[in-house]
Amino acid sequence: MTAPLASRLRGFGTTVFAEMSALAVATGSINLGQGFPDYPGPPEVLDVARAAIGTGADQYPPGPGIPELRAAVAEHRQRFTGQAYDPDTEVLVTAGATEALAAAMLALLEPGDEVVLFEPIYDSYSASVAMAGGVVRPVPLHPPAASSPTSPAAPWTFDEAELRAAVTPRTRLLLVNSPHNPTGTVLTDDELAVLAELATTRDLTVITDEVYEHLVFDGARHRSLATLPGMRERTLVVSSAGKTFNVTGWKIGWVCGPAPLVTAVRTAKQFLTYVNGGPLQPAVAAGLGLPDAWFAGIARDLQRRRDVLVSGLRDAGLPVIAPRATYFATVDVRGVQPDGDGLAFCRALPERVGVVAVPTVVFYTPEHAALGRHLVRFAFCKSDAVLGEAVERLRRLG
Repeated sequence: MTAPLASRLRGFGTTVFAEMSALAVATGSINLGQGFPDYPGPPEVLDVARAAIGTGADQYPPGPGIPELRAAVAEHRQRFTGQAYDPDTEVLVTAGATEALAAAMLALLEPGDEVVLFEPIYDSYSASVAMAGGVVRPVPLHPPAASSPTSPAAPWTFDEAELRAAVTPRTRLLLVNSPHNPTGTVLTDDELAVLAELATTRDLTVITDEVYEHLVFDGARHRSLATLPGMRERTLVVSSAGKTFNVTGWKIGWVCGPAPLVTAVRTAKQFLTYVNGGPLQPAVAAGLGLPDAWFAGIARDLQRRRDVLVSGLRDAGLPVIAPRATYFATVDVRGVQPDGDGLAFCRALPERVGVVAVPTVVFYTPEHAALGRHLVRFAFCKSDAVLGEAVERLRRLG
């Protein structure tokens, strides 16, 4: 019998998140590997979902999403970016950002089409491209030196020559994740200008993953690539409720973009989940309408949690690249793992100190794996008690 898995998906086995989460359970360790909060979202959101269960919202919602949520997405986008989107034709509700990205790849790629994207790469991207028969063309983000206690690190950045060299006549899509998982970097205006110029001159369609749009620290500013001149008409913006409202299990995401691109994504999406999360959609609509001060407050709170973890990691002898956004901090393990093997470090860490992390090497393609071999990602989207205990355990490494 031949191998049952299609050749395009070979190499995409069980994720490292599953391995590390199983290690956490088996060893009773604190799981700082997977990026999910362990504290609830806002009652203004949760109470609406509770009230919707047991009503007509339990049944199939409309294929594009309930009108209230599509309107809320459009209003939220207008409020925070100044861009107007028609909720009837330019907004689509999806089963999280993951489905939005997969549906976009299936809708827009022909076999052999290339997708340029930055690595380290969030793991679903490469799989989505492969399922659509596309080809990943990775461009490395290069890390800065680890930050000091008094000075935040410079951002990770790309080499413009490497970016331009990655674009070929077969390139169809440019996939941009900013704020970026796993590095926590936020692309600057100058970097966004380079991407916009490249996309327009090479006639590329752009997909932006902006799920961490509100979780930005230290005065950094997230700017959507779609807001640059000439970019709205070629860009699909993807975001979701999970990270903003601490409801990662709800899987309510959305796509905003010009009607022809959104229609293409909807054509693929309707044969994936069709619809999802009926009682959760009105709750997310309520959340998107929360005041500006609430969104600023969640960033301040998460920045405080970041600072607690970063301090503990430094005390443990792990140089930190302090993130400007997201849930994650990256460390260089060579000071406590002489061979620089981040995967081996993560597999041993639960027994050593009772903490789980994720090796950054899994976010790289084989050709660039050496760039991430010595790096490890820790999540700080955890309660004060859990973070405090994790920091105490990690300090045993120092």
